[in-house]
Amino acid sequence: MWLASGFYQVQTNEQGVVLRFGKYVDTTEPGLHYHLPYPIETVEKVSMTQERSINLGVAESSRVSNVSRAFTESHMLTGDENIVDINLTVVWRIKNAKDYLFSMRSPDQTVSVAAQSVLREIVGQSKMMPIISGDRGKVEEDTKLELQKVLDDFGSGVEIVRVKLQKADPPKQVVDAFNEVQRAKADMERFKNEAEAYRNEVVPNARGQASQILQGAEAYKEAVVNKAKGEAERFNSVYQAYKKGREVTAKRLYLETMENVLKNSDKVILDPSAKGNGVVPLLPLNSLK
Repeated sequence: MWLASGFYQVQTNEQGVVLRFGKYVDTTEPGLHYHLPYPIETVEKVSMTQERSINLGVAESSRVSNVSRAFTESHMLTGDENIVDINLTVVWRIKNAKDYLFSMRSPDQTVSVAAQSVLREIVGQSKMMPIISGDRGKVEEDTKLELQKVLDDFGSGVEIVRVKLQKADPPKQVVDAFNEVQRAKADMERFKNEAEAYRNEVVPNARGQASQILQGAEAYKEAVVNKAKGEAERFNSVYQAYKKGREVTAKRLYLETMENVLKNSDKVILDPSAKGNGVVPLLPLNSLK
């Protein structure tokens, strides 16, 4: 009977750790096994699929004796020098039974201290607003990866399943002031958007008006330049004609000038030297009445 007491069964969700006089000997997988009867050898059966959890920032009677410790634990300093009140849940399970039993004296406390240290480091490198109202998934993922690395360095035999931020708020003592700041930032953003909309409306109109003025100026410049060129060409043509026949050209210019001067006049000028012109003087009797 004593020898038969060495048979033992390891369930599908367990690993068996065989100890000989308290010293590790072997790890057995699920199935029927045999070890030397007690007190020579003993077996520790460890559940490999059971998920365990710890909560940071929550006063639990099992591990926190007073509220003040939880209050201190939950408040962390962010990278932009603000304080944030965080509650974090870490879910973990055993991945190596030997390391779990022999590398840590108090696994729950070790995971809790490591998680708090890693979380403070991650929060200390982040700004407050993404933690409170932004994408918390990045903080959770960064915490999980860094915590797993720390526990692996410890040889803890623990696997972090997931990390969840249950709460991330400003401290109660300053929540009113924080809300005021957020409202002020919202107002600033609203004013900025309104100014941007006004700018988007005014600037295109101003650019359109400026373009219209420039086009008008270009058209005026073209008209003046073309007119000046035309007059210059006309002057050159007259000058060329003048060089060929000075008297004729001079007389023609004189007649054209006199025509321009007298074309709006109501007076008639007669050449007294001309005879037999058939002009009869008229006495305006009607205007003399």
